[in-house]
Amino acid sequence: MNSNKTAIITGAGSGIGLATAHMLREKGYTVYNLSRHPAENEKNKFIYADVSDSSTIKAAVEQVIGDSGRIDLLVTSAGMGVSGAVEFIEEEEMKRQFEVNLFGTINTVKAVLPQMRKQKGGKIICISSVAAVYSIPFQAYYSASKAAINSFVDALTNEVKSFGIEVASVMPGDISTGFTAARSKTNAGDDVYSGVIGSAVSAMEKDEKNGMTPDSVAKLVVKLAEKKHVAPLYTAGLQYKTLVFLSRIFPHKLAVKIVGGMYK
Repeated sequence: MNSNKTAIITGAGSGIGLATAHMLREKGYTVYNLSRHPAENEKNKFIYADVSDSSTIKAAVEQVIGDSGRIDLLVTSAGMGVSGAVEFIEEEEMKRQFEVNLFGTINTVKAVLPQMRKQKGGKIICISSVAAVYSIPFQAYYSASKAAINSFVDALTNEVKSFGIEVASVMPGDISTGFTAARSKTNAGDDVYSGVIGSAVSAMEKDEKNGMTPDSVAKLVVKLAEKKHVAPLYTAGLQYKTLVFLSRIFPHKLAVKIVGGMYK
């Protein structure tokens, strides 16, 4: 049991974050949900925070430190999706995609690092996506934000290793959560693209609805939380592990062509 360990999870009000919080509580962690909204029947310690607003994240982390005196684990699972054609997605939505997924992750990591350095240890697990490896057409900004998270984790791993801080990125594939319904979608320009935007996004959403459960990803996250040492990158789900492995073997041009054929 880890009755003296403290975990912060962003976006633990639903989906992967909520499933991870439940499993960590079973392991004896004290879990803080940093989110804009509490979970239904919230059982974690909820603190309001908007990951895209660094001041709210900093205040929330300071509250956790005041309550618990330490931060052993951070899981950044808050995220959102934007779909549509690159040239037709509004600039505001494009920027919001990065503000939440990438800068939201960075804001939270920056807020916990001083405490983890002080206590000479801690673990940071960032939720990325297989879309970071196989960029999805009409989800260009989402894919780019997740690829950036992987690069961020790679760099951070070497920056903080001397302080005993371990960092990993977890890439799920298609997950059946409320994320699908919450996606910000635009079919603007569908006439220009001969109806491909709508059909591609529909195919993608069908895959998500038939995808893995949040528990399957949460199990991997909790396993990594309990490991002494972690690698910078993990893939959740056997079929997705295979796909990521194949991406290292296939010529890049072929991999891009295969993904394009999946979303016509």
